[in-house]
Amino acid sequence: MPAAIPRPPTTASDGQMSYAIFQLARAHRARAAAMLREMDLHPGQELLLMHLLDRDGQTQSELLDAVGLDHSTVSKSLRRMQDAGLLIREPAEHDRRVMVTHLTDKGRAMREPLAAMWRALEEISARNLTAQQAKAFVRTAYAIADAINSRDLPHEETT
Repeated sequence: MPAAIPRPPTTASDGQMSYAIFQLARAHRARAAAMLREMDLHPGQELLLMHLLDRDGQTQSELLDAVGLDHSTVSKSLRRMQDAGLLIREPAEHDRRVMVTHLTDKGRAMREPLAAMWRALEEISARNLTAQQAKAFVRTAYAIADAINSRDLPHEETT
C-alpha cells in the first residue's frame, strides 16, 4: 500500500511539484546516506569514487566539474578519503600546484560494492513503479533538471 501523499504547507500550495521534489530528494538522500555509512563513506564520496573509477588520475578541478559540488566540500571529501586509504593526491608533473587524485587498491576495490549499493537503491526507489513509469520518471527528472539549470532566475523589478 503506497504511503499517503503528505499535505504541503499552505505556503507551498502553489508549488506542489517542487514540494514533492524536495520530499523525494530528502528521502532518497537519507536512504543513500544510510547505505553509504555501512560502507564507511559519507554522501558525495561515492560520486567522487565513481568518477575516479571511470577515469583515474583526475585533478581536483576535473572532479569539481564532474560532481557539481562546491570546492570546500570536494576538498574535505578528498582529504577524508585519503585519510581512509581510498586515494592519494600528488602534485601534477606539469604544474606542482595542481593536485592529481589516484585511487589506491582499496579505492579500486570499491567498484563492485558501489555498483551493488546503487543497484539496491534503484530497486528500493522503483519498487512501486512499473518499468514504463521508471523510464518516464527518469526522462521527467532530467527535463526538470535541464529546465532549472538552463533558465535565468526571475529578477525582481526594483521601483
